[in-house]
Amino acid sequence: MPFSNFTNLDFDQIKTSIKDYLRANSTFSDFDFDGSNFSVLIDTLAYNTYITAFNSNMVVNESFLDSATLRQNVVSLAGNIGYTPRSKTAANAQVSFTVSVNPSLSSVTLKEGLVCTGDVDNETYTFAITEPISTTVVNGKANFENVNIYQGTYLEKEFTYDGSLDQRFILDNDSIDASKIVVFVKPSGEESEGIDGIEYTLVDNIVNINSESKIYLLNEIQDERYELKFGDGFFGKKLGSDTGDDGDLVKVKYITTDGEDGNGAQSFTFSGKLESNKESVSITEDVVVKTIVKAQNGGNIEPIDSIKYFSPIYYAAQNRAVTARDYEAIIKKIYPNTESVSVIGGEELDPPEFGTVAISIKPKNGNLVSDFSKNQILSGLKQYSISGINQKLVDLKLLYIEIVSNVYYNDSLTSNVNTLKTNIINSLNTYSKSINLNKFGGRLKYSKLLKTIDDTDQSITSNITQIIIRRDLNIAINQFAQYELCFGNKFYVNKNGFNIKSTGFTIFGQSGTLYFSDVPNSDLKTGILRIIKVLDDGNIENVISSAGSVDYEKGEVNISTINFLSSVKDNNIIEIQAFPRSNDVVGLKDLYVDLNISNSSINMIRDVISSGDEISGVQFVRDFYSSSYPNGEIIRKW
Repeated sequence: MPFSNFTNLDFDQIKTSIKDYLRANSTFSDFDFDGSNFSVLIDTLAYNTYITAFNSNMVVNESFLDSATLRQNVVSLAGNIGYTPRSKTAANAQVSFTVSVNPSLSSVTLKEGLVCTGDVDNETYTFAITEPISTTVVNGKANFENVNIYQGTYLEKEFTYDGSLDQRFILDNDSIDASKIVVFVKPSGEESEGIDGIEYTLVDNIVNINSESKIYLLNEIQDERYELKFGDGFFGKKLGSDTGDDGDLVKVKYITTDGEDGNGAQSFTFSGKLESNKESVSITEDVVVKTIVKAQNGGNIEPIDSIKYFSPIYYAAQNRAVTARDYEAIIKKIYPNTESVSVIGGEELDPPEFGTVAISIKPKNGNLVSDFSKNQILSGLKQYSISGINQKLVDLKLLYIEIVSNVYYNDSLTSNVNTLKTNIINSLNTYSKSINLNKFGGRLKYSKLLKTIDDTDQSITSNITQIIIRRDLNIAINQFAQYELCFGNKFYVNKNGFNIKSTGFTIFGQSGTLYFSDVPNSDLKTGILRIIKVLDDGNIENVISSAGSVDYEKGEVNISTINFLSSVKDNNIIEIQAFPRSNDVVGLKDLYVDLNISNSSINMIRDVISSGDEISGVQFVRDFYSSSYPNGEIIRKW
């Protein structure tokens, strides 16, 4: 009887293969399988083969990082190459407050645990600390300045080491912020009550670790929980109660958090507890909490796709920062709130800075990395960087992309044009969050953008869409300064000028609201930046004929020394726009691409030809025509 190869997972095809196998035997060559009870046995065999093949396929898939789908397996495989996925991150706020207590006290301590409650979108969240904070009392007032509080619930757990090889130290809660875990080791017994013990430090590798290193390792296990692992006496100090050991009682302090849901809280109510000499302290007056920095940098646990992407990169980095990919992986570990990273060698800067690496980071929540976080990142990079190479963190440079889209629609296929417009905006917002954008080196693909609009609804017949690129200039008020804005994309050049447009501002020595504009040179590659005033009759007055230069080929605007007094826009911002020569816009080097739908214009135009009003196109050309080229506005209208 010949052997049959089963090469598929389809139930019916497996049955057919079994029948063909049996018919190869002369005893069953003319047998009617479907008309006999034999069909039940064949169905059973086929079903068993199907289930076995499916399970085998799943087992093989879950054995490889690229094809695994279950988080527990992905985390385990990533752990095999030394990668620990990011945990949830507690939102961090900074507050100050003064507490009125008994004047006879010399000092008080704010106990670890709950400190404040804060509101976000009508939801109340708790904020805590993991370490006690002490301060002196002056005239019955205890001042707590710049206290960092973390969103979540403070918890403690103790383990007693029993010496067995299979003992596991597992924190049973999920949603733990691993960066806020604090571990102490002390001897068990009455003499150690009331003290925390010796603090152990979290490490992610065993480089420079010896038998006396007071360290522990942390691994994510099933159900998004965490397991602590301690030294064995060779790599890291071993737990125990023998002479020379630190102790057999492990005390863990940690916070369970709501992640990014806690971001944005800026109004807090004090709920903490004070003590002095281990005794509770009463508060004599209501406590007013002053917010220094609102809650930010909260993040959710690292998703599976991110683990699959970053774990091989982190492994390839081998704990050293050399290539841009190395920096990307390592910075993600040091600063979990990172959304995207741009790393540029100093030789690519203008002017070049050899021996320097310029790093720009886009946080997940917001646009700027705080000075405190910058210092933490630079400090963390020191252990990975090569000798002689300096790192510097530069602030995020956003390249905004705005669109002006005239959308034609067939009114016989839609009942409400306002609903149609809303659907288009929703589609564009979804596209703006795609993987092509929202990153350094991102690219707006013009054809994809047009298709996104056209595919929103069957009533849309076409769209004429113009692209605008914008940078925000942060001006120094009442200071003479020079400025440079790089757009990273070639500018479209109209030889009559007005390629550069801006929002209004005022400057020293001139009256009224002024605007930037430009006059191209004869080569149409460079131009002169000028400052103009729009008169009441609509004409323009040339206020400063040469206020800087424009490089249309490089996409750069340089502003000569000027003293700004104010800007029409809030926060001392002047919005400067241009039209790109190519509608495919790229975020060059350290420019972060942001498709700004809120500042875009969507105009709904009835398609009189498709709607059946006319067939000649005369009315369409006369009354409903849209230009594909930049508008003739003198100033920026948004």
